[in-house]
Amino acid sequence: MTTLSKRLCLSAILALSTFAFAATASAETSKLVIESGDSAQSRQNAAMDKEQWNETRNLRQMVNKRTEKEWDKGDVAFDARDKCQQSANVNAYWEPNTLRCLDRRTGRTVAP
Repeated sequence: MTTLSKRLCLSAILALSTFAFAATASAETSKLVIESGDSAQSRQNAAMDKEQWNETRNLRQMVNKRTEKEWDKGDVAFDARDKCQQSANVNAYWEPNTLRCLDRRTGRTVAP
C-alpha cells in the first residue's frame, strides 16, 4: 500500500509541476515587445541609403540630360527631313544614317 500511495503522490506532484510549468511557459509567450524602430542600426541604414541616393544623383541627372538630348536630336532631324523632302532643290535627298540633307551630285550637305 505504501508503494501505491508513493506512486499516487509522485503522480500528483508531477501533474501539478507540469501544469505550473505550462502556465509559466504560456505567460512568457504572451509578452509583446514594441520598439520605436529608432535604433542605431536603423539610423545607420537610413544614412547609408541617403548617401547612396546622393551619390547616384549626378548619374541620374546625366542620364536624364542624355535622354533629353537624344529626344531633341531626333526632333530636329525630323524637322530637317521634312524640309529636305519639301525642298525645291531636286538634287537634295535625305540620308537616314547621318540624318542630313545631301546633294545627289556632290554628296555635300544642302541647306533646304
